[in-house]
Amino acid sequence: MTKLQQLIEWFNGKGRVLVALSGGVDSALVAYAAQKSLGEFSVAATADYKTLAQEELESAKRVCAEIGIRHIVIEYNELENPDFIKNDLTRCFHCRTELAKHLLNVSRAENMSLIVDGTNLDDLREYRPGITALKSLGIQSPLVEAGLIKSDVRRCAKEAGLSIYDKPSNSCLASRIPWGFTVTAEKLKRIERSETLVKQLFGVRQVRVRDFGNYAKIEVNKKEINLLGDKKKFLILKECLKELSFETVLIDPDGYRPGKLNVIID
Repeated sequence: MTKLQQLIEWFNGKGRVLVALSGGVDSALVAYAAQKSLGEFSVAATADYKTLAQEELESAKRVCAEIGIRHIVIEYNELENPDFIKNDLTRCFHCRTELAKHLLNVSRAENMSLIVDGTNLDDLREYRPGITALKSLGIQSPLVEAGLIKSDVRRCAKEAGLSIYDKPSNSCLASRIPWGFTVTAEKLKRIERSETLVKQLFGVRQVRVRDFGNYAKIEVNKKEINLLGDKKKFLILKECLKELSFETVLIDPDGYRPGKLNVIID
């Protein structure tokens, strides 16, 4: 039995299941497996909580249409949560706690018996207080229970024919702001705009623009750093980011890796 089949069979007999769908490949694969096993008794829900990049929301909508699973968009504003915007080491815990409460409300309204997310085994090796929050509120992780790491997820997603099987990992825009720097709507907007500009100008697939107040640090996949070497385009980028109040623009020579800001603690 393949790992994809094992994941699909994990849902057998689970009743009515709500899938927390972020727009990335992990939760997309979970939604696919749920739909294959349970059909109309599976529903996907995506939270538009104002720190999610618009492209991620659009990705979630597209993948649900691909899979054929019913999709619910939950709208609320994380920036109204003081524990979240102060951006200390527990930010993700407060984020996921609030998300879980909204998911539980949807679950009750839809008479669902279980809520699941897209956490995989590799995620458990990183600093992810949000996972603890979700687990404490009863949300289960089929990828973990089925023993799938990230490479398994991508392989299974490709086998399933999901268009986003090789989509670069992403996270909420607040993750670009170092611990201790307050999260604001203005910062999130300029981060999203800055990342869009980098993609458009240089054709990179994955980018993080870290917001350090008066300066921005750009991280791209190490294999794509050479694409940032076009001096004319970089000057254009600097001018555009200057209009967004970034006085200085730096390129991180080490490239992007998940959780890099977790080691920057004041």
